[in-house]
Amino acid sequence: MMKVLLLALILVPLLGGLALFIRPIEDTHRRNTFVMILCSLVSLGALALLLLRLKSGVPQVYMLAEIFGEDFSLALHVDGLSAVFVAIVAVLWPITDLYAFEYMQHDHAQNRFFAFFTMTYGVVIGIATAANLFTMYLFYEMLTLCTLPLVMHEMDGVAKSAGLKYLIYSMSGAALAFVSMMILSGYGGLAFRAGGSLDRGLAAGHEVLLYVGFLLGFFGFGVKAAVFPFHAWLPSAGVAPTPVTALLHAVAVVNAGIFAILRLQYFGYGAAFLAGSFAQNVMLAVTAFTIVFGSTMALRMQHLKRRLAYSTVSNLSYMLLGAALCSGAGLTAAILHMIAHSALKIALFFCAGALLCRTEELPQGVQEYVFQYTGYAKKTPAIFAVFTIASLGLIGVPPLCGFASKWAIAQAAAAQATPLAITGAAALAVSAFLTGMYLLSVILEGYFPPHGFDDSGLEELTDPGPRMTSALWMCAALGLALIAFMPMLQNILSAYTAGLM
Repeated sequence: MMKVLLLALILVPLLGGLALFIRPIEDTHRRNTFVMILCSLVSLGALALLLLRLKSGVPQVYMLAEIFGEDFSLALHVDGLSAVFVAIVAVLWPITDLYAFEYMQHDHAQNRFFAFFTMTYGVVIGIATAANLFTMYLFYEMLTLCTLPLVMHEMDGVAKSAGLKYLIYSMSGAALAFVSMMILSGYGGLAFRAGGSLDRGLAAGHEVLLYVGFLLGFFGFGVKAAVFPFHAWLPSAGVAPTPVTALLHAVAVVNAGIFAILRLQYFGYGAAFLAGSFAQNVMLAVTAFTIVFGSTMALRMQHLKRRLAYSTVSNLSYMLLGAALCSGAGLTAAILHMIAHSALKIALFFCAGALLCRTEELPQGVQEYVFQYTGYAKKTPAIFAVFTIASLGLIGVPPLCGFASKWAIAQAAAAQATPLAITGAAALAVSAFLTGMYLLSVILEGYFPPHGFDDSGLEELTDPGPRMTSALWMCAALGLALIAFMPMLQNILSAYTAGLM
C-alpha cells in the first residue's frame, strides 16, 4: 500500500504535467480545474501517506530498481525528515496553484507554465522520499530541468539570461555533489542511515579526503540553498512570475537544497564524524557570513522582489547554521526554521506579486520598488495586512513562529560556546536587526505617507481578486497557527533528532 502510494505521489503530477504539455487544454477554467484537482489529490495523498507512516512505526525502504548494485539503486522511504518536507509542500502547493490561477490569467503560454509547475511537484516529493543519495541526486537533477522553463517563462533577454545563470550554477553544484557522492560510496555506501552511512573503520586514515568530500557536497547542494558565493542565481531568478519565485524561494528549490545538505550531513557522512573538524568550521564560518551578507544586501535593495530574494539567502543560512552545529538541538532548530520560513516567505512573495499585478492597471505602470508604495496600504489593505503579519514573523517578534525558530538556533549555537558558534549567534542578532529595517521600511512606506501626500493617481488601485486574496489570507493564517504548534513541533523534532546523533 505504502509503495503504491509513494509511486503515485511522484508519477501522478509528473504524468499529469507531461500530458498538459503534450495535449494543452485551451479552456482556462478546464485547465485550472484539472491542475487544482490533480495537485489537491496529491496533497491529500501525501498527508494520508504521513498518517500511514505514523501507524507503521519503523520506516521501510521500498526498492524500485537496482542499477549498479544496491548503492546505486532507485529506492524510496518516508522517515521523519521526509515527513517534514512532504508536509510543507503538500500544504503550500495547492495554495500556490490558487494564487497562480489569477496571477497568470492574462499571461502567455499558460499550458507550458502549469505543465512544468505541476511536474515539479512530483519531483520535489521524489527528493523528499528518496531512500539513498543516488535516488535523491537523480530527482535533484530533474528539479533543475523542470524549473528552468519556469525561470525562463517570459522568454525575453532578461529571462533567458537568468535561466542560463540558474542552469550554470545548478549544473556546477551538481558536479560537486556528484564527486561528494562518489567519495562517500567508497567508504560506507549511499543508503540514508540515522547517524550516517560512513564506515568508520574504512574511513580511518582517510579523514581529510572525507572532510573535503563533504565540503564538496555542502557547496554543491548549497547552490540551491544559496550559500555564498553561489547565491547569485537566486535574486536573478526573480524575473520569473511570482508563483515561480514563491515556489523557488519558499517551497521547492531552496528547501530541496537545505534538505539535501541535511541528508548528506546527518544520514551520509554523519554529524559525529564531522563534529570538531575543519569541515564543520568551514560550514559554520560560511553560513554565519551568508546570514549577515544576505540581510545587508536585502537592506540595500529597493526592488521588492530582489529584497525578498536576498532575505531568503540570509534565512537559508539560518537553517544551515543550525545544521552546522552537528547537534540534535541544532538540527531541530534548523528544521523548525525551515517550517516557519516556508509559511512566512511565501506570504511575502505573494504580497509582492499582488502589488505587481494590481499596479499594472495604474497610469504610471507596474510599480516594483519600495519607495513607489507610498500610501498603498489604504488602497490595498489585505496585501499590507498580510505583509505586516509575515514580516513581523520573519523578523522574529514574539510570539510569532519566526521567533521560536530563531531563538532555538541561537540557543543551540550558544550551548556549544565555541568561537565560531558564538559568531553564528552574533550573526543571527545582526541579521534580526537588519531584517527589521528592510521589512519595516516597506510597511512604514505603505501605512504612513508623508503629510500632504497626493494619492490622486491611485484611484484604480485595489486588492487583488478572490483567488489571490484567499491565498494571501491562507498563508497569513498558517503563519499565525504555527504559533500554537511550534512548541509541540519542537518536542517532536527533538525526540527524532536525538536518534541521529
